Amino acid sequence: MPLEPHDRAPVVVAVASDDAHRFSKVLREAITLVEGWGVEGDAHAGATVKHRSRAAREPQLPNLRQVHLLHAELFDAVADDGYVVTPGAMGENVTTLGVDLLALPTGTLLELGEDAVVEVTGLRNPCRQIDALGSGLMSRMVRRRADGSLERRAGVMAVVRRGGVVRAGDDIRVRVPDGDRHPLEPV
Repeated sequence: MPLEPHDRAPVVVAVASDDAHRFSKVLREAITLVEGWGVEGDAHAGATVKHRSRAAREPQLPNLRQVHLLHAELFDAVADDGYVVTPGAMGENVTTLGVDLLALPTGTLLELGEDAVVEVTGLRNPCRQIDALGSGLMSRMVRRRADGSLERRAGVMAVVRRGGVVRAGDDIRVRVPDGDRHPLEPV
């Protein structure tokens, strides 16, 4: 049975990368984060935008999506609806447990393992490719709140502020920014 967030300190559950632009990523023993670049060897790494649709429109934009983080608690939530989703399947580089990623403000720093630090830039804006994991799964990733606003549940995006190696089992430390806190928006 998966641990609930309050059962232990926040932890990295799995890490993944892929050198090609495929939806799911390959689980790895470790990934190396490179400052200002992203995950070494990953197709989405780089100083400028690498997601194909965005790069086609504005290739000079800064890459605010160097690292994709997804909370493992989401797997349990969609399992209740009959979906089987595993680490890396939704294209994330880092699967977490015990961090409410979606509630973090923009600019939050996540220390991963001994050295790596990423800065949360915004929400992942999920795409229809998610339905390849199960028909209707996309509707579980984006839904309307009571006030009519959209709730995006497919994780957060980040940039690498300090490089380092990240492995499953590494601790996660959360440093919320001082001062005004801004809710995450899609990036």
